[in-house]
Amino acid sequence: MLLLPPLRTALAMLLPLALIGCATPTAAPTTVPEAAATAAPVAATTADLVVSYNSPEQWANWGAVLNAFTEQTGIQAPSDPKNSGQTLAAMEAEAAAPQADTAYYGIVFGIEAAEKNLVAPYQPPGFADIPASLKDPEGRWMTVHQGTIAFLVNTDELDGAPVPQCWSDLTDPQYAGMVGFLDPTQAAVGYSVITAANLALGGTLENFDPGAAYFQQLAANGLILPAQTATALVQQGEIPILIDADFNGYKLRNIDNAPIEVVLPCEGTISIPYVMSLVADAPRPEAGQALIDFALSDEGQRLFAESYLRPVRSIEVDPAIAAGMLPDSAYEQVQTPDFAQMREVQAQVIERWSAEVGP
Repeated sequence: MLLLPPLRTALAMLLPLALIGCATPTAAPTTVPEAAATAAPVAATTADLVVSYNSPEQWANWGAVLNAFTEQTGIQAPSDPKNSGQTLAAMEAEAAAPQADTAYYGIVFGIEAAEKNLVAPYQPPGFADIPASLKDPEGRWMTVHQGTIAFLVNTDELDGAPVPQCWSDLTDPQYAGMVGFLDPTQAAVGYSVITAANLALGGTLENFDPGAAYFQQLAANGLILPAQTATALVQQGEIPILIDADFNGYKLRNIDNAPIEVVLPCEGTISIPYVMSLVADAPRPEAGQALIDFALSDEGQRLFAESYLRPVRSIEVDPAIAAGMLPDSAYEQVQTPDFAQMREVQAQVIERWSAEVGP
């Protein structure tokens, strides 16, 4: 498994995300071409609307991204509350008459959408800057940013229990009914959570035995599995320990002033890239292309970074963002699995999860 480079360093020193696709964790960062260092242009279009599935206002700073896109282009871009699984299901149901122009989802869902011919190839400005492991070579999906699976802990709601530091801690009875994450049968984050725990506890992408045994224990300890974005639930204390993307925890702590501590489990965890696609036979393809262009532009990447996501392009980021994150040492055990293989085994893992763990 490859090691993810320290997150704080990657932001503070403005290292390109290409490190994640390197053969070794100590490989030197690739140099971004001079032309790529400026904001990528947004495609001209006469459309006055773009529909982007899975763009909740409170997730990944999509609200600010869509507002800035509308201000720059004049194209209305309403927020859409779907998750990754719902987005893929809607695209399949609407394949004969697509309603969306773009889709945003976890990387394994993007790979599946391409396999099902639900998306069209498109290579926006800045496409060459994206590491090969984080994009389809034809541009049917491409990473726009990524985070890391972490524990988001509401320290005011632990009833005197210590902040958990490891996957193994969560099965302790003192955390009964406190732990939750998004349903892995529905959401990319949920599938990433069970993959991260399985790998950290000695499993592989071919062997889910450690994960199955672990999550059976966690389920017996009162595991909570919401279907929709759950950051409000940890903030309100309804799920005191939410296993989710680290950037959601940083936003809650640094922007919303919530009593949230972000913990990367001691046994290890994984990176979680998020990708965008142009929907095949989109009703407004030029508007869809314009939104993807904006997401990869300097301005779009900076706006995503304001919610503590790692941009996929090397851009100038406010040093205060890095200062609000965990130190380098916390990210030393973060792995980048083979995402194509994750997609290949997803159905088998979810089938086993449903049979042995989930409701």
